[in-house]
Amino acid sequence: MSELTLAFLGTGSMNGAILRGVLAGGTEKGAVRATTRSASSGEELRDETGVTVFAGEEDAEANRTAVKGADVVLLGVKPYAVLDLAREIAPALDPGTVVVSVAAGVTLDALQKALPQGQPVVRSMPNTPSSVGRGVLSVTPGEHVSREQLDAVKDVLAAVGTVVEVPENLIRAVTGVSGSGPAYVFYLAEAMQHAGEQLGLDPETARVLAKETVSGAGVLLAPDHADPAALRKAVTSPGGTTEQAITTFDEKGLREIIAAGAEASATKGDHMEKEYGGE
Repeated sequence: MSELTLAFLGTGSMNGAILRGVLAGGTEKGAVRATTRSASSGEELRDETGVTVFAGEEDAEANRTAVKGADVVLLGVKPYAVLDLAREIAPALDPGTVVVSVAAGVTLDALQKALPQGQPVVRSMPNTPSSVGRGVLSVTPGEHVSREQLDAVKDVLAAVGTVVEVPENLIRAVTGVSGSGPAYVFYLAEAMQHAGEQLGLDPETARVLAKETVSGAGVLLAPDHADPAALRKAVTSPGGTTEQAITTFDEKGLREIIAAGAEASATKGDHMEKEYGGE
């Protein structure tokens, strides 16, 4: 990965996390370029990381300058702005530059139509734990991406988490499970805190118990061999307190509620694809 030249366009939370991850993984700062909207945020990023930063408010050519000669370009702007950005940089791209979108709702077809014919394109769906190096990111290659190019993109993204490859029709499932998933876990912690308060705990004690329990359980899930069902069964003694709680969750339909939420997230992603399809 060290010999690749990387350009991060729109270095907000997600692109910024990936940028910091590749630097922490050993990529030379001279091989990384970035763009920001404001001069102040560009200066902060430059001072923090040492990479070359071009600020859009100072230089109208910032994005096109950043992508010249780059091997991989990551588009980190909001979904509604991705296709306009792709059209903006199109004249400055080398034919072999791989363009990676980390935005939800922008299809490979729309991206390919916004870029020069034959431009290699990859869609990625990251999630927020990428900011602490514990993300899970999907990749979906376009028709012009070689296996070598896709492996290079995977290497870049692996700096901030686990990378999985999925076909485009299953990106909606990734959105529903892992893209939106961190919020489900935070919501569970909120609900556990509220339950603790209803049982008589003061809010701060309830918050600490819920937060540390959820984060600690996450550590138990971290090993590759860890299986959620097996871990759950291991702490659910027959006739015990935990079994009673799990039985109640099942009776209340918690699994169905989670599945419905994931489907709602996936369906919203479908709607975004239509909205940002560039038709």
